[in-house]
Amino acid sequence: MPSSPPPPALHDAAHRASDARPGASDSGPGANASGPGASGSARPSKTRRKQDSHALQDLGEAVVALPDDRLRALGLDEGLLDAILDYKRTKTFEGQRRQMQYIGKLMRRTDSEPIRQAVTDLQLGRARDSLALHQAEGWRSALVADDAALTRWTAEHPASDLQQLRALVRNARKDAALTPEQRNGRAYRELFQFIKQSVPDDTE
Repeated sequence: MPSSPPPPALHDAAHRASDARPGASDSGPGANASGPGASGSARPSKTRRKQDSHALQDLGEAVVALPDDRLRALGLDEGLLDAILDYKRTKTFEGQRRQMQYIGKLMRRTDSEPIRQAVTDLQLGRARDSLALHQAEGWRSALVADDAALTRWTAEHPASDLQQLRALVRNARKDAALTPEQRNGRAYRELFQFIKQSVPDDTE
């Protein structure tokens, strides 16, 4: 089953930053002009430089969410890596704001492509996890509500432990028949875990 797209906000941050790498320049009219007074190499306009700066700062806000081991594996410049780790240790809003500005400044001096790709990979992974949870919840609700769902499950997942599944479904139905005050939720949780472990590849 195809995976869901990453959340729009962080996907946009990674996408915009792909155009903010060192050497990027305007592609609009006049960008490659070579008339009298031209320097020989086009310089980004003030507006474009500002856009690039914001894009890199947005990417910086996304990259600080990466786990420390992923950050170290990227081979970042030592100064940039230290700045990101310092941001994670900073607790005050003002301190984080200043540190984020500093991270954006450092990122203008480095190739942002590996960072952008790492952020994209992280968001895709989270999207797959979210989809897997949604699917497991859907199966649990269907199995508790209808015997026909068990028939569908058997056809789609014949290798799973059907005897254990039937027992879990029975327990979950018993729990569902009780009043809210009497339910303990354990049967629901056990059924949910069984489903998650039985369909690990559905989101690939």
